[in-house]
Amino acid sequence: MEYLCETISLEGFVQLLACNFLPHGYWFYVTGWIPDGKDCRRIDAKLIEKYGVSLSRAARCRRKQLGCANLRYLRWGRFFVLIATHGKHRFFEEEGESIRDIRRVPLKIAGYSISFRPGNKQRSGKADEKGHSHIAIGLERFKELQAWFAELAARQSTARLGLEFYRFPYEPYAPIRRQMLRLLRIVNEVRKRKGFDTLPYEVLPLRRRVVKPFGLPQKLPVKQKDNKITPNEGGDNPP
Repeated sequence: MEYLCETISLEGFVQLLACNFLPHGYWFYVTGWIPDGKDCRRIDAKLIEKYGVSLSRAARCRRKQLGCANLRYLRWGRFFVLIATHGKHRFFEEEGESIRDIRRVPLKIAGYSISFRPGNKQRSGKADEKGHSHIAIGLERFKELQAWFAELAARQSTARLGLEFYRFPYEPYAPIRRQMLRLLRIVNEVRKRKGFDTLPYEVLPLRRRVVKPFGLPQKLPVKQKDNKITPNEGGDNPP
């Protein structure tokens, strides 16, 4: 059976990590970029074969019982991640100090900061031992967005501001929803000082889309300085 690893969108890449991999103990990772001119699918096949990624569910369960790690490989454009569970595997020997624990060092891509955190306290007062995926906008990127929306709030109409929120380039996972609410508060504070109309909470796109991660490939994103990505879709995005 073919191992599917090439996601057609950033949203699909993040969704797989957040909903399919991290909750099942895939916490140890390395990332990389496939250089221009290299065949991405040949690199995919090489890494999948090298680390024995393409296994059936039954084989993964057996390895887990034996104390061996399981690996997943995922790629969006030329950016890839190899991510493993706890256990014995040549991956830990081969990659060595390059390996990061996503519970301590978030995986960062295109403004997203992806990590896995302990759960909140339950009603009984006990801590939720399962933990949860934490998908937020990275700090530096969020500061840029704060400055961008504060500037727009002082000189644009409510219709234009509403459109900017509608085009918000990040999927509204719970931490991002909280960040979006902070942006809206900043916008409304600026507009109140200027004597302008404020925006209601209804302008925020707070419902996350569930996307199909695999399908026909799209135009590859291009790596730029500071790990930023050239968007592969049209539209006016914040700088």
